[in-house]
Amino acid sequence: MEAVVADVVSPEDLKRFEKKYNLELAKGAVSKETKFEYAWCLIRSKYTDDMRKGIQLLEDLVQKSSKDDQRDFLFYLAVANYRLKEYEKALKYIRILLKNEPGNNQAIEMEKLINQALKKDGLVGMAIVGGIGLGVAGLAGLIGLAVAKSGKS
Repeated sequence: MEAVVADVVSPEDLKRFEKKYNLELAKGAVSKETKFEYAWCLIRSKYTDDMRKGIQLLEDLVQKSSKDDQRDFLFYLAVANYRLKEYEKALKYIRILLKNEPGNNQAIEMEKLINQALKKDGLVGMAIVGGIGLGVAGLAGLIGLAVAKSGKS
């Protein structure tokens, strides 16, 4: 699963699918397949703005499709949000997919990966907060010491 979330699109592929998307857009209607291919490329970009644009396209596809067609859209929405470190959103999408398909092994693996990242993120967050707390306590102690020394002079 790490390979899926770490995959980066080649600039050539991104340009090719962007061109196809823009040609169809200029004609007035973009096919579901073209929109998906372009979104899939965008979420594999190394640029945050591209990933966010890909998320918008995928969200649009989810809203306009039947439950049967949503599998890939939901999965890649989870992947994109995972890559952006928006784990709660990623979990939301993967759980919708798992509600529709409880036995989907790819979705189960993705959920595990997201949960691991959430736990790691939570521990890092607690360590940062703990470190800040220690820093503030230490600073307060130094100020108290300085005040105590200045009071004796």
